[in-house]
Amino acid sequence: MAERSSELSGFYKKSAEERRKAVREFAGLEEEAAKAWLPPPGVDSAVLERMIENVIGTFPLPLGVATNFRVNGKDYLVPMALEEPSVVAAASHAAKIARAKGGFHAQTSTPVMIGQISLLDVPDPHAARHRILAAQSDLLALANAKDPLLNKVGGGARELEVRLVPTPRGTILIVHLHVDVRDAMGANAVNTMAEALAPELAKLSGGRRNLRILSNLAIHRVARAWAIFPKEELAGEGAAGPQVVEGVLDAWNFAAHDPFRCATHNKGIMNGISAVAIATGNDFRALEAGAHSFAAWKAREGGVIAPLTTYEKNPDGDLVGTIEVPMAVGLVGGATAVHPTAKLDVRLLGVKSASELAEVMASVGLAQNFAALRALANEGIQKGHMALHARNVAVMVGATGPEVDELARRLAEEHAVRQDRAKEILAQMRSKAPQG
Repeated sequence: MAERSSELSGFYKKSAEERRKAVREFAGLEEEAAKAWLPPPGVDSAVLERMIENVIGTFPLPLGVATNFRVNGKDYLVPMALEEPSVVAAASHAAKIARAKGGFHAQTSTPVMIGQISLLDVPDPHAARHRILAAQSDLLALANAKDPLLNKVGGGARELEVRLVPTPRGTILIVHLHVDVRDAMGANAVNTMAEALAPELAKLSGGRRNLRILSNLAIHRVARAWAIFPKEELAGEGAAGPQVVEGVLDAWNFAAHDPFRCATHNKGIMNGISAVAIATGNDFRALEAGAHSFAAWKAREGGVIAPLTTYEKNPDGDLVGTIEVPMAVGLVGGATAVHPTAKLDVRLLGVKSASELAEVMASVGLAQNFAALRALANEGIQKGHMALHARNVAVMVGATGPEVDELARRLAEEHAVRQDRAKEILAQMRSKAPQG
């Protein structure tokens, strides 16, 4: 057998069908199996070709809808795209509990993103900082000239910040360009402005320009949300509502003081936020990076990493949850503007601005986190999660129709959600099934 080569000359010039054929032959895949790559109805291959390179098809994720959400007095059905069981159900249930006290209350800051320009080998960095700040008006005008449309809709470059960061390779002079990007995520606009300023900043500083790039640590573009979770709605599995409140507070306290727990605590928040980001065509990778960096930035004076949520008990004994998280999302540009499913999901959600989208997403993150802590403090995280995962395992081993629910039930009852046990139970079920 000839050795396979991944050096496929002119691969990018081929059509998607030709690329599928080439990779199928490379991997020895059957033509029938390769149909799994085909775009679903309603998705134009030409759109995919404009989004990324070397397209061979699509990778569909389950798209669910979280119910019960009320944010700032408005009801939403929230599209969520992800592969993890229990997330959509947990968020929906948490939102239902929050509705009893008015749902979620949210707000956002001005949508300001940071563009970074780094300057090296500056002979007099402190004096250079003053020279740059003195020229701020001219520099902002130069930046704004690069995006008149953004200025027309009320956005644009707003401020310069200059930082001096000592490193083993010398002091880096870092200029932060603050840009109000309105309803865009903002990467393209900010990067273009940063590129335009770099030569002028090099002249003013006497150093050499290095990187010119947007930062995903969007500390000036945050979304905040809070909700009351009434104690009488929290009881379960033999635990009274006040006990669950205390359990959630203890779980949050664990995350606030241990970085290993905090990492998972914040990951649970992003289970919800990233799922909405994917469904609406937003950059979930940027949101993940920003959120986890923000958690470290918040803890810079007192620890390694901080929870993105807080929990307290009000005078009535109810649980009050809050969240603060960077939320660089957009409704114009990127996949949100071209992907047909993302566009449809935005219509379903009914948001009219990036700020409104950010407020909903922060609320989903809080709901998801509350649901996880409630489960941990009550029956344990695995019960609901594994009950849903059992259905996946049942399908994986070949169960069909009514067999799926029965097999999933038995796996969950045994607390043995494993493929080997699933195969054994399915064989037993089929051996006892009436023949006809």
